Order: sequence, then structure tokens, then C-alpha cells
Amino acid sequence: MLISNLPLANIIDNLHAAGDNTGWNSGQFIAQCVGVTILFVVLWLFAWKPVRTILEERRKKIEDAMANSEKIKKELADAEATRLSIIQKANEQATRIIAEAEKSAAAVTEQRAKEATRQAEGIVKTAHEAAVLDRNRLMEELKRQIGNLVIQTTEKVTGKVLTADDQARLNSETVRQVEARNN
Repeated sequence: MLISNLPLANIIDNLHAAGDNTGWNSGQFIAQCVGVTILFVVLWLFAWKPVRTILEERRKKIEDAMANSEKIKKELADAEATRLSIIQKANEQATRIIAEAEKSAAAVTEQRAKEATRQAEGIVKTAHEAAVLDRNRLMEELKRQIGNLVIQTTEKVTGKVLTADDQARLNSETVRQVEARNN
């Protein structure tokens, strides 16, 4: 039977009859719609919204950490360039000292030539040691910052405050992984 062929009064009666036959009740339907709407609003305010806020904060911290990591990598590259520049200058200076020693070789004894060479080696060694110390300092700073980020992220993800043992374990594991990647 087609509904479009029925007069309006018959349609309403047929809908009530269909509701009685299937157990559908408009009052219960409206109450359930209101209940679901209230549940949705409560979940939105107290569950989804805070979770989204936490996830956004976490995303921002990760972006900041990545930017900081890039900054540290740039500083490390700059330190490496500085180290190479110092070594180059030291090599140039050593070459100059050696060249001067060769020019004055007729007047200077063999002992003076050895002394100039030792001085050049000392300058190169000092420059190399300074570059290694600077690189080690930057690596330690990088390891510490990455360890702190791992601890903060772990605390956020797990929702608990980490003990000193947990923090030490995470720091050592992170340092081990960073060193493995650098080597």
C-alpha cells in the first residue's frame, strides 16, 4: 500500500498503528535523542576537548623539540666548521713556521728546526683538543635535552610521574641510542 495515495488523516493513523505494531514510541524516541545529545555534549566538554588539547600541546612540544634539534645540529655543524677552520689556520701557521725555519736553515741549527716543528704540532694538537672539547660539550647538551624531552613525553603519554630510577633508565637508553646513531 503506497502512503502517497492515502489522505493526511489516514497517514497519521497509519503511522500510529505502525508504531504500535513495532513498539516504537515517539516519547521514548525524543527522550533518547535528548539523552544522546546530552551525552555527546558532556563527552565533548570533558573527554574529547581535553584530549585534543593535550594532543595539540604534545604535537607543539614535539615540533619545538625538532626545531631545537635542528638548531643543535646547526650549532654542531658550525662548531665542526670552526674546528676545521682552526685546524686549517693551525696548519697554515705550522706551514709558515716550517717555511721560515727552512729559509733560515743555513743560520739556524737542526735543533731550531725541530723546535719549530714541535711548536706547530703543539698548535695543531691544541686546536684539535679545543675542537673535540667543544664538540663533546655540544653533544652532552644535546643528549641532556633529548633525555629531558623523552622523560617529559613519557610522563605525558603514561600519565604518571617517573621515578628517579625510571628517569635514569630512560636517559641512559636515549643517550645510548643517540650515540649509536652518531657513530
